[in-house]
Amino acid sequence: MSSAIRYAVFPVAGKGTRFLPATKASPKEMLPVVDKPLIQYAVEEAIEAGATNLVFITGRTKRAIEDHFDVEPELEQLLASKDKEVLRDMVRNIVPPHVNCIYVRQGEPLGLGHAVLCARPVVGAQPFFVHLADDLIDAEVACFAQMARKFAATGGSVLGVEEVPRDQTRQYGIIDAEPVEGGLRRLRGIVEKPRPEDAPSNLAVVGRYILTPRIFDLLEETRAGAGGEIQLTDAIARLLLEEPVYGFEFDGLRFDCGSKLGYLEATVHYALKHPELGADFRAHLAGLTL
Repeated sequence: MSSAIRYAVFPVAGKGTRFLPATKASPKEMLPVVDKPLIQYAVEEAIEAGATNLVFITGRTKRAIEDHFDVEPELEQLLASKDKEVLRDMVRNIVPPHVNCIYVRQGEPLGLGHAVLCARPVVGAQPFFVHLADDLIDAEVACFAQMARKFAATGGSVLGVEEVPRDQTRQYGIIDAEPVEGGLRRLRGIVEKPRPEDAPSNLAVVGRYILTPRIFDLLEETRAGAGGEIQLTDAIARLLLEEPVYGFEFDGLRFDCGSKLGYLEATVHYALKHPELGADFRAHLAGLTL
């Protein structure tokens, strides 16, 4: 099995109920952070880490995601006719020519584990990224690129983890692990959304995975768990009994854009960094009376 990772899986079939009514007819992954939707940040991170095949696990009402990454000659011609070549090139190059977008329909919302399993016919026997677009990570080196280096060095599945407050363990998969080196920990166990008093640590998996293809076999055998869904965490708990699985504390700042507060924090953060808007937006914030 090659250590190069060419496939990235994006489970995007969720309903986004926490953002209703904004997500009633538009995917939550298309919510913009300044001038790019969440899913575009996710795609850019995967491409920076070497992915050339982007596998979107979609559902009903998700057509906007396909349209966003498709070509639109009419818009390109309109922008060119108005001498807006910079905007035309921006639209044209959302996905580089060497990158493939592949769409797989998840017929029923049976959980994250089931969504990942839906990618099996496309991914096959290759290692792959799984990216949850809700978790936006601003890092000097893309989070997946950091994780890919650890995968190349160890050959084992790698999960992106970070410390969370103990009272928030119910919101995450929590790992039990022993330190190895350089932010890397080898898992002894993992549990989905434990109560704070039952959590083995406060190290949470935060929407970034590199998985070996063995996970597909285990997902095939995984029954519904927490929330009545097929949990990816349950399959990983079995995977670590067969082969090494690591948690990696990446360098970067994470925003939980699955929550309204996290989404607003991300918007402010990226607006302040924006090359055209940053200075004016900072001045605006400074002038606010709070």
